Amino acid sequence: MARVSQSLQQKLQQRLSPQQIQVVRLLEIPIAQLEQRIKKELEDNPTLEEGEAPDQETEATELQEYNEDSETEASASTSEDEFSVDDYLPDDEYDSDYRDTSNGSAEREYELPLATVVSFRDQLLEQLGYQRISEETRKLAEYIIGNLDNDGYLRRNLSALRDDMLLLQGIDVPLEKLERALAVVQELEPRGIGATTLQECLLLQLKGQNTTVARQARLILERCYQRFVQRHYQRIQEELHLSEDELRAALDYISKLNPKPGDMADSGHLHGAQTIIPDFILGLDDRTGELVLSLHGENMPELHISSEYRRMLKEYAAKKKTSSEADKEAAHFVKQKIDAAQWFIDALNQRNRTLMSVMQAIVDYQHAYLMDGDLRKLRPLILKDIANLTGLDISTVSRVVSSKYVQTPFGILPLKDFFSEGIQNQDGDTISTRKIKAAMLSVIEKENKQSPLTDDQIVETLAAQGFVLARRTVAKYREQLNIPMARLRREI
Repeated sequence: MARVSQSLQQKLQQRLSPQQIQVVRLLEIPIAQLEQRIKKELEDNPTLEEGEAPDQETEATELQEYNEDSETEASASTSEDEFSVDDYLPDDEYDSDYRDTSNGSAEREYELPLATVVSFRDQLLEQLGYQRISEETRKLAEYIIGNLDNDGYLRRNLSALRDDMLLLQGIDVPLEKLERALAVVQELEPRGIGATTLQECLLLQLKGQNTTVARQARLILERCYQRFVQRHYQRIQEELHLSEDELRAALDYISKLNPKPGDMADSGHLHGAQTIIPDFILGLDDRTGELVLSLHGENMPELHISSEYRRMLKEYAAKKKTSSEADKEAAHFVKQKIDAAQWFIDALNQRNRTLMSVMQAIVDYQHAYLMDGDLRKLRPLILKDIANLTGLDISTVSRVVSSKYVQTPFGILPLKDFFSEGIQNQDGDTISTRKIKAAMLSVIEKENKQSPLTDDQIVETLAAQGFVLARRTVAKYREQLNIPMARLRREI
């Protein structure tokens, strides 16, 4: 038989208060999303208003009077028709807007501003509607469009699509009809859509172009594609009997083709919807020449609690003993909303103080770099360093740094750019990895493109500049900078 037993267990659990949850959420979001968050709070909470605040001393006095009355009455009576703040905010229950998770971390419930985006598939289907084709071909073309990947390629062969239609839809379609439907898709814009390989994608974009350079580019892709990929330009030139100028012109023509036509179709909508708004403004004082830091808050409205709702609470405090049940419920609702509004205002103020504290520590630490933007002056920095300087937790610093930007005299930079690990040089000094990458990039930009430097040669060149690195480290940094290997950097 199953045994039933009881046990008493004591455990210590840490939970975030509603105010802490508010601050954590607000710390994570950049200024563009903060504007949306404030607008939502203004819409949801009628006691929160924007504009110049009324007399703050009067506001604080009125709220204190109501709170004192509530506490006095609660302590004098325990009857069911009396209530206090604890009645509508128990220790273990928060309002749904401020509920914390089981592990004590804040949920991310803020809404992101959404941009209207038309996918490249929608564009293709719209174009398909204007084609003079049979209804059967149209349906097959729509099916093929639905199977394109995000780059615009058809990664599955037509036989596999034919089998899918037979198994899932019970339709047996001849392969020739699918080929005709694919040909229709490949005629749509942008050209290159519906290709099964990169070679086919580039050739589709050259289709119908009869200039000399286009014909020579097409010959290279049709007859010497593998040598083109491996950049064996001398062999291509010999096989196709092209002069050096003709080969250079054809290769330049190919380089302007788009290898991901689906990505191009979407990017026109996405990029136009994304605008970077800096969270901080960093400038130079004309008089002192020192760096001056400020929050970018010109679009942030000034918030305060509505004087009308404060007056309602004051009136209720004056007639609390004779008020009806409906009046008590109204006062209960108003007090909840006023508390939520005050939490939000306090959380915004704490957010601003925390952001300024972290950013000021970064500015002080990277002062030399921020004076002129010279990467050689960028010091190695990790989140723990700023946490130690500010007395904040590393997770708090991470939230501040994430998705935030600062406008400097030399451009808008993400805060994460100020952080990098470091290695020691020959003199024992610690050097930022960003500085090393900048030196590596400079070396590669100055190399002879007809005979690019190998990773071993880059190691030797950097060692001469005082950067002692292993070849695998150079290869890792090169990949992080999206720089191909030496053979793929070769040019004519």
